[in-house]
Amino acid sequence: MSAFLGELIGTALLIVLGGGVCAGVSLKKSFAKDSGWIVITLGWGLAVAVAVYAVGSISGAHLNPAVTLGLAFKGSFPWSQVPEYIAAQLIGAMIGATIVYLHYLPHWKETEDPGTKLGVFATGPAIPNTFANLLSELIGTFILVFGILAIGSNKFADGLNPFIVGFLIVSIGLSLGGTTGYAINPARDLGPRIAHFLLPIAGKGGSNWKYAWIPVVAPLLGGSLAGLFYEVIFEGKNNVALYYVIFVTVVILAISYMTSNMKVNNSNNSKVA
Repeated sequence: MSAFLGELIGTALLIVLGGGVCAGVSLKKSFAKDSGWIVITLGWGLAVAVAVYAVGSISGAHLNPAVTLGLAFKGSFPWSQVPEYIAAQLIGAMIGATIVYLHYLPHWKETEDPGTKLGVFATGPAIPNTFANLLSELIGTFILVFGILAIGSNKFADGLNPFIVGFLIVSIGLSLGGTTGYAINPARDLGPRIAHFLLPIAGKGGSNWKYAWIPVVAPLLGGSLAGLFYEVIFEGKNNVALYYVIFVTVVILAISYMTSNMKVNNSNNSKVA
């Protein structure tokens, strides 16, 4: 099996199990309805562990463009393969989301709320705030990629690494996921969001494209920073790319902060008026 197919199948499996738990907890007349956030985080953690075990020996099981970029910036993965991996991850995520849709086919009609249906496929913020949402996804993804690199450096636990990474996903979800639903993976959000847009889901609303750039851009920045930070701080190597990525990150965060403040001020002014 090729690395491309490995990433595609692994990411599809990730979304089938991860998106599946979101569907089970959210959609009406599911036996798992209202099981809660802890069940969702456990479901995603196990989804990652199973997917990594399934294709780790074939493609390395990145399953996430942020991981792929982090490894490339760190020098552990060839840049020439980055587009291929990201394409496979996006296609796999769309396929996985389609399987979830088909599996829960009768439940879409039973669920009236369009936002609940979108939430099965893609993430959204608890409180919309561009700066805070960007920062949340950036921090979560930084910890994810940094944690993966740290876990991978402990050779004594090689066979348990996928399981430990799964627990890392659970930990991030419990500690940091409540703000944005913790995409921490551009493919996990964008692929299913595209599927939501294309699929004939009964009573669906919009796919919230206005927000869609945040769970793509922030994880890519967070993953890149984590790979470079690990290389510079833990391996003692100098990589000028770290400073470029920091600069781009600061600029994007600064612009988003000013934009968020302007929106708040305009909202307050309109209330006063």
